[in-house]
Amino acid sequence: MTQKLIDSQNTSIRKHLETGRSITPLDALYLFGCFRLSARIWDLRRDGLKIHSEKVAISSPSVYHGIKYVTRYSLKYGNRT
Repeated sequence: MTQKLIDSQNTSIRKHLETGRSITPLDALYLFGCFRLSARIWDLRRDGLKIHSEKVAISSPSVYHGIKYVTRYSLKYGNRT
């Protein structure tokens, strides 16, 4: 992956979070073509953004007991510009 693409994904994800929305890995894939959201979140945290993460359960009939857990990321309060 080129640095230009990584920077573009970081910028897009940052703007998404700064509008008050949260994001999951599936959202990142659909919206920005990003397969590695956790790596982009790491980049943004390294750059000083305070990002909250929480595990959420989603329905998924293809997994054991029909529930899968994913991480949802959002900005911490008082972090928006």
